[in-house]
Amino acid sequence: MSEPVKKDEIKEYAGGWITERKGTDAPKFLKIAFPIIGLGCTSYFILYMNGETSHDERGPLVRMLNQATTSADGLMYAVAGLALLFVIIVVLFAFGKPHEE
Repeated sequence: MSEPVKKDEIKEYAGGWITERKGTDAPKFLKIAFPIIGLGCTSYFILYMNGETSHDERGPLVRMLNQATTSADGLMYAVAGLALLFVIIVVLFAFGKPHEE
């Protein structure tokens, strides 16, 4: 028979709802998903910060709204920069070596 798993080799989170073995690392696909999703969201935020102006039906209405209101491009770029900084920190954390408590 196999040896029973020692209690000290299993870490529990959320009152036992999530368990993992000590010393394990995140799967590679999850590590690759972090930068892809983060950069996709940040680029979407930058591309559509003033609305979908090139759309056939909504485009003229969006352009009229943009002309009637003031633009906040500086603020939007600052928020996108903070989002990009967050993505970089998460990717560095994900690709770093696992830490034990």
